Amino acid sequence: MNVSTTNTNHENIVRVPNGWIMLFLLIAIVAANIVCCVLTHPEGLLAIAAVVIFVAVGILSTGFFTLQPNEARVLVLFGAYKGTVRTSGFHWANPFYSNGRTQQALLEAGLNGAKSSILSRGRRPGRNKISLRARTLNGERLKVNDKCGNPVEIAAVVVWRIQDTAQAFFDVDDYENYVPIQSESALRHLANLYNYDEGEGEGPSLRGNVDEVSAALQAELQERLAKAGVVVDEARLTHLAYAPEIAQVMLRRQQAEAVIAARKRIVEGAVSMVDMALRELASKHVVDLDDERRAAMVSNLMVVLCSESEVHPVVNTGTLYT
Repeated sequence: MNVSTTNTNHENIVRVPNGWIMLFLLIAIVAANIVCCVLTHPEGLLAIAAVVIFVAVGILSTGFFTLQPNEARVLVLFGAYKGTVRTSGFHWANPFYSNGRTQQALLEAGLNGAKSSILSRGRRPGRNKISLRARTLNGERLKVNDKCGNPVEIAAVVVWRIQDTAQAFFDVDDYENYVPIQSESALRHLANLYNYDEGEGEGPSLRGNVDEVSAALQAELQERLAKAGVVVDEARLTHLAYAPEIAQVMLRRQQAEAVIAARKRIVEGAVSMVDMALRELASKHVVDLDDERRAAMVSNLMVVLCSESEVHPVVNTGTLYT
């Protein structure tokens, strides 16, 4: 079975003439042509030449364009990629370089309004310009299952930017739509690899190892988005919670686990305090206790130390043997 593969494009940075120099040059040509027409009153071929010069200057004047900082223009000549201009300022380039699909072309193709993903997101294809600035994708809350199968709600924020303009333009159909789709897919896959909380299984958890999970999400996103020429600067979870249908059950379980952990800590502390009290009494020869009295003291101390309510002392005027 023959499987066709897509060729990977790579950015080629080029320099184009300064726009101000070309502007002054075209103005000089127009001025010289006007002077010649006024002084010589051309006829025949000379008149045609003068008209051709005016038309040529008009065509060449469409090659002017400007670039802001962190903005680039992809140069495409009759379907062939010629390079990318990254230098900000006023430039001039071949007027036959593709300017991208205009809004009128999209309307004629029936892609206007909500049907046009390009225009709905504010992307301006004119002049094949592309922003190199960092962008933030605030993902929607997704309902997924964690490693144990518990339904959870999760969301993430991704900071990304274009690094290779050729890949962004030619290796994917629409990079601005490609990024959120791949981000959602990566987040769903990541949630399936971790437990929601510690104690639900072995290994790190989404709630207890936020830094590790964020690093794993960034690495997976970078791998998925590399073919679009995108660099992921940061990826971090912004929302993590159990799904509403199991939130109350999981809350009661967490409360029970907290109570058990607290009781365990209280008992450990009480045992150490009782042991210290018995050793101090024995080492200082305050009182000699037999096994029965020692057991009674241990029982009373454990009740006092572990009780949730206030303990009221009872004065015993007798002995254990009466």
